[in-house]
Amino acid sequence: MGTRSARIPSYGLFGEGAAGGDSNLLHVEDIQARSRRYQWEIGAHTHHGLAQVLFVSSGPARVDVDDARSELAGPLAVIVPPATVHAFRFGPGTEGWVLTFAPAPLLERESAELRAALEGLLAAPRVDKLHWRGDLVTRLGGLFERLALEFRQPDSAGSPVPRWLARSLLWILSRELPGPEAAQAATRRHHQLFVRFRDLVEAHYAQHWPLERYAQQLNLTAGRLNRLCRSQCGRGAFEIVQDRLALEARRRLIHVAAPVAQLAYELGFQDPAYFSRFFRRRTGVTPTQFRAGRQAAR
Repeated sequence: MGTRSARIPSYGLFGEGAAGGDSNLLHVEDIQARSRRYQWEIGAHTHHGLAQVLFVSSGPARVDVDDARSELAGPLAVIVPPATVHAFRFGPGTEGWVLTFAPAPLLERESAELRAALEGLLAAPRVDKLHWRGDLVTRLGGLFERLALEFRQPDSAGSPVPRWLARSLLWILSRELPGPEAAQAATRRHHQLFVRFRDLVEAHYAQHWPLERYAQQLNLTAGRLNRLCRSQCGRGAFEIVQDRLALEARRRLIHVAAPVAQLAYELGFQDPAYFSRFFRRRTGVTPTQFRAGRQAAR
């Protein structure tokens, strides 16, 4: 008997093929445009190499980001860094906008200050209520409307205006929704090293690299790598790797209908029993208990 693939779908734009096909992608649309086609439910998926900003001006929204769920009503902002698993359910009357973009080309030849601001904004997924920020809601709504208007122009592909407006949106969000204090206070070089480490973890966590191999890739000792990580986020390098592995396990247990043993093998564990012990140490429950609990809550 065959097994189902333990893969969470990855798109450029939801329902329109795999991500990565257009590394210069910049796209904006209103929430109704796509969610109506899918009965207002956008299933769990990722965008590798692409980030998203969701702005809900009014109406209900259920937001799933990795293993966290929020049920809110607009106005609110959702920041989705690249490779984050996310899903949405809207009401038929929900209004707002979705901006999808490739961070690197959007900031090409921009100032170090703007690049650092975007790195801070995309450091982690977040959902922010804006009910008491009428001024910010007005600014964001106006910018999104102007961006959508420019994006629909026949010459938008060759025009710099949509990118200028997108940068303005991201700049305002980075100032109004500041990133982690540790990232803001760190020196530029240390922050860049930490970002490179997180990129390596993203690429190799399922290969179970030893800490020394990560350090070698960064021209650091294991001790220096640990000190770097603790200065940036208060956690050691090994904990960061283990957290990422546990996060992926939770993602797949929630979003992928495949046997626990298959998930264990695809996450690099040679022994499903060891995977179960690892998961229980990280979460306090077994994979089977975790999955059953999430299914019962839906």
